[in-house]
Amino acid sequence: MEHKIAIMQPYVFPYLGYFQLINAVDEFILYDDVNFIKKGWVNRNKILVQEKGKIITFPCKNISQNKLIKDVYLHKDSKAYLNLKETIKHAYTKAPYFSDVFHLFNKALESNCKTISELSILSIKEVLNYLDLDVNLKISSKAYTGLEVFSKEDRLINICKIEKCNVYINAIGGKAIYSKEMFSKDEIVLKFLKPELPEYNQFSNSEFIKGLSIIDVMMFNSPDEIRDMLTKYTLV
Repeated sequence: MEHKIAIMQPYVFPYLGYFQLINAVDEFILYDDVNFIKKGWVNRNKILVQEKGKIITFPCKNISQNKLIKDVYLHKDSKAYLNLKETIKHAYTKAPYFSDVFHLFNKALESNCKTISELSILSIKEVLNYLDLDVNLKISSKAYTGLEVFSKEDRLINICKIEKCNVYINAIGGKAIYSKEMFSKDEIVLKFLKPELPEYNQFSNSEFIKGLSIIDVMMFNSPDEIRDMLTKYTLV
């Protein structure tokens, strides 16, 4: 019997492919005790603004690639953070599911989260609750202490062993990094998830822009429609 897990850094309201990965496994590990990447996607995302993809940033204090994601604090009193609510409001106020999704976004934004990791994890949980998906989530810094001494690949393999999983599914971007042979030595099948990003109606006159935050997907699609989208991927 297959027992599948995936391990990914937590992102704030990540794109549809991230949730396809969550949906593909039995357990999903939020990898919060690895280094923060400047100008990566941990604290940034894209939304639809005036028919174009626009990057939004969740401001953090003293960003450094020498810090772990869990140790990077939000800059919640900054003007940029305070303006995020209005940015979303102006971008999506005429979207069909604006009211529910805007409430969900505000709930995360105005929460007591202090770090980017906490906000990212909360945003993911809020989306899963909205979609009525029951997923077993674990946080790496709390569940797997002491594995920091291992290389990237060995650390993932050790987490797989702890969870007694025999299938590890990685995002497609890891295909150039991780070796199926290395995992198979420990009787773990390594697969890569190739997301499909179905088109949906954004605003009536706009050309479809894919790969935006899950916020965009939720603004224009019902939970039933999104749950169907979560199955649109291939494993290679």
